[in-house]
Amino acid sequence: QVQLVESGGGLVQPGGSLRLSCAASGIIFSINAMGWYRQAPGKERELVAAIMSRGSSNYADSVKGRFTISRDNAKNTVYLQMNSLQAEDTAVYYCNIDAIGMQGRRSFWGQGTQVTVSS
Repeated sequence: QVQLVESGGGLVQPGGSLRLSCAASGIIFSINAMGWYRQAPGKERELVAAIMSRGSSNYADSVKGRFTISRDNAKNTVYLQMNSLQAEDTAVYYCNIDAIGMQGRRSFWGQGTQVTVSS
């Protein structure tokens, strides 16, 4: 069973920064893509950023230049550094990985962490 544990969310003022972490545990043979999604109230879940096993990454237009995704393959951990946060970034942030475990290749989700940007 693969589990994802997220941390780092919270309340921050506009212009502030937060760093999200997501650690995957369990029997994992390999991880391809790792990513962060977010869902604001009344909106659909959207991709924020994703990073492939060799380091290539892509970002939603709304966060380019402000957010940075990275990963530590030795720790099966993905990070999201969020700078210059805006009220529009308020959402529940979910970690997602595309991994091969005991049941083959599957997509796994974290439980979500709340990010609130407010003065």
